[in-house]
Amino acid sequence: MMTLKSLQAFKSVLAASVLLFILLGCGSSDEGSGTGYVKLYNLSKDSPSIYLTVDENLTEDNDDDDHYEQTFSGVAYGSAHSNISLTSKNYYYYQLAWQDDVSLATDDLTVIYEDTLALVEDTIHMIVLSDSILSPQVMVHSFPVIDDDDDTTNDLFNLRVLNMHSNQQAVDFYLSKENESFNEAVLVGQFDYQQLSDNQKLDQDDYIFYVTTAGSDEVLFRSSSIAFAYSSQNIMVVRDNMGAGSSPYVLDKMSDSAVIEYVDAEAEAQFRAYNAVANHEQLTSYQEAFALHINGVGDNPAITFLPYGEISNALTLASGDYSVDLTTIEENTPLLSNHLLSLVENTNQTLFFYAEQEYVDADNDGNIDENGDGIIDEIEVNLFSLMVENSLLSSIYEHEIEIVNLIQSDDFTQVAVYFVRQDETISSATYYRELNYKNTSSIFLKNNSYQVFVIAQDNGSSIILNTFALMLNEQSKEQFLVLESSDSSPTGYKTTIFKQTPEQEDTSE
Repeated sequence: MMTLKSLQAFKSVLAASVLLFILLGCGSSDEGSGTGYVKLYNLSKDSPSIYLTVDENLTEDNDDDDHYEQTFSGVAYGSAHSNISLTSKNYYYYQLAWQDDVSLATDDLTVIYEDTLALVEDTIHMIVLSDSILSPQVMVHSFPVIDDDDDTTNDLFNLRVLNMHSNQQAVDFYLSKENESFNEAVLVGQFDYQQLSDNQKLDQDDYIFYVTTAGSDEVLFRSSSIAFAYSSQNIMVVRDNMGAGSSPYVLDKMSDSAVIEYVDAEAEAQFRAYNAVANHEQLTSYQEAFALHINGVGDNPAITFLPYGEISNALTLASGDYSVDLTTIEENTPLLSNHLLSLVENTNQTLFFYAEQEYVDADNDGNIDENGDGIIDEIEVNLFSLMVENSLLSSIYEHEIEIVNLIQSDDFTQVAVYFVRQDETISSATYYRELNYKNTSSIFLKNNSYQVFVIAQDNGSSIILNTFALMLNEQSKEQFLVLESSDSSPTGYKTTIFKQTPEQEDTSE
């Protein structure tokens, strides 16, 4: 017979067993009550925008309202999501994909990678995509959320370093106060490729960052002054420089919500010139070629001979502001003087020169045909410039086309450019842009065959100014599409297409 004492002992053991069962049951459940965070950081240079899908179960078709599945906005090269909050649980499935067509439905995206992710409470899980999109490499760095909102006395911020430069060499990473030089810089640490450092707390202040190869004191990158005024978490990412500067590095400052790129403070800049100035009776000494002079940079022309319809080689200069003159070739007659050339660090730009007609109204009475003979009394022709920044992208699945409209017409002020695929007409075309005279507009096109139509509206009628075939594939580059008037064209207009990147071959029509 069980005594009262043994009965009480049995009840205690039973209660403890039940409690242990409940705790074990809770620990093994897939469901969580806390919040974890996930974000995608795209460092695949030849990728289009990449979409992150997070799903509780990729293998089943779930119509259950409680089933979680979400595809987040596309992330372009060098960008990242803000921290995405999710309920923490043992694992989620996730996919990385790109948009092969116009649909953004998850099932219509082209998947390049998938895996599972254990989402831990109060932890940020940063998915880093790198290497070529054809053979992607994916790493997940997990680190705790640091809440310093209550830090009102120490005035500190949080700093980590991530080395993602594609040469896969270790780097030394230094910092100094903004009023100091590299001689006073402090070594933050030496970091191998793909290594994310431990967190360091530093005083909120303005800092300059330096990068050298491991063990070297030769500075290969120096940032401008960067302010840290909040107790936030920051990751300084060392990655490839895609711009014109000679430094191999750029620096991304990644916070919980944004990525800001910093280039080498001493980075050079590049520009090319395009000649869109045709012969005109008002330009009496001009013979469809000009020389370009950069004032204060040498005694000789920077470009000695640039014919009409051609693009120059790239010129590399220190960043800064310059003035540009154009002259004729034989007589050195001025065509254009003191036009601003503003070169920003690490950028590639193209300077388009074009001629514009102006009807002269000598007495300002609004009448440009004083004798009523149906002929405009006087026309002036002046040269102008238009600066456009070249794309630094190198995606193999889609390409940026920058359209430059240099068509001056009395009949219309706007043109539309349609990129028509095989199963489309102009009225159903997905890809098109409308732009006014002297304006530019960019469009991203997937690899495909297109029939391009340049259309203008004249007195209610649609007029085809030009049409041509365009084929884009994995070898294609980012392109300029220049729209111009042309006396030699049957329609009176022409289109010129050439590559934006200076290291590529020049032009073709």
